[in-house]
Amino acid sequence: MSGLDIFAWIVLIILAASIVGVVCIMGWLPGHIAKGRGHPWAQAVTVAGWITLLFGFALWPIALIWAYVDIPRAREETRP
Repeated sequence: MSGLDIFAWIVLIILAASIVGVVCIMGWLPGHIAKGRGHPWAQAVTVAGWITLLFGFALWPIALIWAYVDIPRAREETRP
């Protein structure tokens, strides 16, 4: 094994570790944002973030948008 082969293996290992790290951050991000914003369904957003990554990336942006969208509160009646 030459020095170039060893360098290639090191680059491959770093690339694989980076991909795993990015996937973990992407799964964690919607839930973290929802919890930080006090979302009423923060746990559901967390689960949605991980599930959409496991079963296909297409719905992950929806989970991220859901983390930012709050449920509107019911209006309180004003008394005259």
